[in-house]
Amino acid sequence: MSKPTSIKTSEEVRDRLRILAHERGTTITELLEELAGRELTAAEREQRAVEAARELGVEYTEQVKQAGQDAWAKVRAHQGGAAA
Repeated sequence: MSKPTSIKTSEEVRDRLRILAHERGTTITELLEELAGRELTAAEREQRAVEAARELGVEYTEQVKQAGQDAWAKVRAHQGGAAA
């Protein structure tokens, strides 16, 4: 088992985490573990992109990487209701 630690945050963030954890029937610690486990690091995203390109038979070049980043930026912009 890992050693417990603390994270400093604002009261507003703490209160929001408390509500989110309560709604899910879990603890703030378990919620944070779930959220952290769900997010990929930059290195993990890069590795997945390389693997996806390989599976599609596409050479993973800087141009392919940039096109993918541009596409995801447009997706995120539309998710937020803004145009890209």
